[in-house]
Amino acid sequence: MERRFILKQVWKDLNYLYYKFINMTSSTNSYYNIPVAYRKMENLHIVFWIFKDIGWCMNFKWLGILMIIPTMIISIVIAWRTRKIVSELCHNLAITVWISANSFWMCTEFFGIDHIAIGFGFNVKHLAMIPFVIGVIILAYYYIWYKPRHQEDPQTL
Repeated sequence: MERRFILKQVWKDLNYLYYKFINMTSSTNSYYNIPVAYRKMENLHIVFWIFKDIGWCMNFKWLGILMIIPTMIISIVIAWRTRKIVSELCHNLAITVWISANSFWMCTEFFGIDHIAIGFGFNVKHLAMIPFVIGVIILAYYYIWYKPRHQEDPQTL
């Protein structure tokens, strides 16, 4: 008798999960759509970013430094285009400052100045922490202050 009850409960649970899945994929859910032109730009941005990091990793100074320019420009353009959606703006600004910190750090290594002391136990490369921290502050603002106050906004991801 108990085995039959367990099977019945399992069947109910599976049905529940099935209907939840069906409803999750229904057309009543809101979707976040990115225009194709934006998506293409984001994908190209990733290509430039990877080539920048390949240049850094392989010590191809010309490639790493050259790729800073399109990577930063596209990052700024993406942030500008998404400025009306706070969640996207905050994340894209964090990415932009991350790329700037990453690029600064890369350049300090390329030019051999990363190890120069600037005081208090810090070296020149540690200055990259400034934009890294700015990125953390931007994301903290979004997740700690903005998002909890705008939970009903469908654009708050």
